[in-house]
Amino acid sequence: MFPTAPSTAATAAPAADPASRGSAARAARNLLRRAGPALLGYTAVRLLGILVLMKWAHLQHHGVWPLLANQWDSRWYLGIADHGYAYAFDEHGLNESNLAFFPLYPVLVKAVAWVTPGSRASVGLVVAGGCALLAAWGIFAVGERLHGARTGTVLAVLWGATPVAAVQWMGYTESLFTALVAWSLYAVLSGRWVSAGALCLLAGLTRPTGLALVAAVCGSAAVALWRLRRAAVPAPAPLPAPAYAPDPAPGTAPELPPASHANPGPDPHANPDPDRARVRRIVLGALLAPLGWLAYVGWVGLRLGRADGYFAVQRQWTNQWDGGKETFRALRGLFVYLSNPPLFMVVVALVLIASVALFVLGVCDRQPLPLLIFSGVLLLIVLGSGGVFFPRARFLLPGFPLLLPLALAVARAHRRVAVLSLSAAALGSAYFGAYMTLVYGGPP
Repeated sequence: MFPTAPSTAATAAPAADPASRGSAARAARNLLRRAGPALLGYTAVRLLGILVLMKWAHLQHHGVWPLLANQWDSRWYLGIADHGYAYAFDEHGLNESNLAFFPLYPVLVKAVAWVTPGSRASVGLVVAGGCALLAAWGIFAVGERLHGARTGTVLAVLWGATPVAAVQWMGYTESLFTALVAWSLYAVLSGRWVSAGALCLLAGLTRPTGLALVAAVCGSAAVALWRLRRAAVPAPAPLPAPAYAPDPAPGTAPELPPASHANPGPDPHANPDPDRARVRRIVLGALLAPLGWLAYVGWVGLRLGRADGYFAVQRQWTNQWDGGKETFRALRGLFVYLSNPPLFMVVVALVLIASVALFVLGVCDRQPLPLLIFSGVLLLIVLGSGGVFFPRARFLLPGFPLLLPLALAVARAHRRVAVLSLSAAALGSAYFGAYMTLVYGGPP
C-alpha cells in the first residue's frame, strides 16, 4: 500500500499566523502559481468531455447548452432563484417541495445575475464552472500539502475524470460544495480553524451532506483540543532528596545531594495552560461549522410550523435514511436479478463499491483524520439513504479524499504509465458523461 498520511498528524499542525495580510496574499498567489499545471490538466479533461458531448449531441440534433444549464435539479435551483421557496407542502401529495434544496447556490445565481447580463440559466452554468475550478485548486492544495505538487496535480485531474464528472460543469451544486469542502479541509490541515469553520458553515448551506464536513471539522477540533490539553499537563516533579544521609567517613566532608535531585518547587512564572489564543480559534471554528446546516434545517421547520419540517420534506421525496436497505436492494437487483442491467446503473453501483474499497485503503494507509471523517460520514449518508439509486455517484463527487490512494499510485508510477492512466480515465469520463446526458436520459 502507499502511505497516505503525512509525517505529523494533521490536527496537530500549528496554526498559521502570517505577519500581515500582504503575506497571506503572497502565499495565495504562490499556491495558485504552483496549482497551474493541475488547473490546466483539470480544464483539459473537462474540455475533452464537453467536446465529446458536443459531437454526440450534434449527431443526435440536440443542443448542448440546455442539457448543461436547465435540466433536472438545475430547474429546481433556477426556480428558487426566480421565485423563492414554497410556504407549505403536502406530505402525502405528488408534488415535491423545493424546500429539499439548500439555498446557497440559488442565492449566488440570483446575486450574480443581478449584476451581469444573460439568463439565470447561463449565469448558473458560469457559477458552477467557476466553482469547479476553485474546487480543483483546493483539491490540489490538499494533495500538495500532504504529498507534494505531483500528487496534488494528479488528484485534481482524477477528480475531473471521474465517471460522472460532467456534472461539475452543469447547473448543479456539486462543484460549489466540493470547493467549500476542499478549502475547509485544507484550512483544518493547516491549522486555520476559523476559516475552516466559516467555509463549513457555507457548505452546510449548500447541500445536506454538509453534515459530513461538520463532523470532520468538529471531530478534528475535538482531537486538537485534546492534544493541546495533553501537551499542557506539566511533567511530574522529581523526587525530593533524602532527608538524611549516612555519616561520612572520618576526616571527609559530608556528601551533598546532587543539584538535579533537589526539589525546586513550582515555578511561579510557568503557565501550564495551552496557548489560549489557539484554543479560542479552535473552539470558534468548531462552533461556526454546524451553523449553516442547522440554520437552514431550523428555518424550514419554522416555515412549515413543525419541528421536523425538513425531514418531513425529505420523506416526501422518499429520501429518508434507512441504514442502507435500499442500497442493498438496488445492488442485489442489478447484479442478481437483472439479466441486462442499464449501463448507467451498473457504473453507479461500481462507483459505490469502489468508494468503499478506497475508503478502507485510506484507513489502512492512515490518511489524516479530517479526510477520513469526511469520507466516512459522506459514505454513511449516501449508502444509508433510502432515496433513489441513480444519483449516488453524483452525491459522492465531493469525496475527493477517496481518490488519494489512486493519486499516489499514479504519481509514483513511471511517467508513461501515469500519462496513459490519466488519459484512459479522461477518455472514459468523456464517453460516459456524454452517454449519461444523451443516452441514459434520466437525471444524473
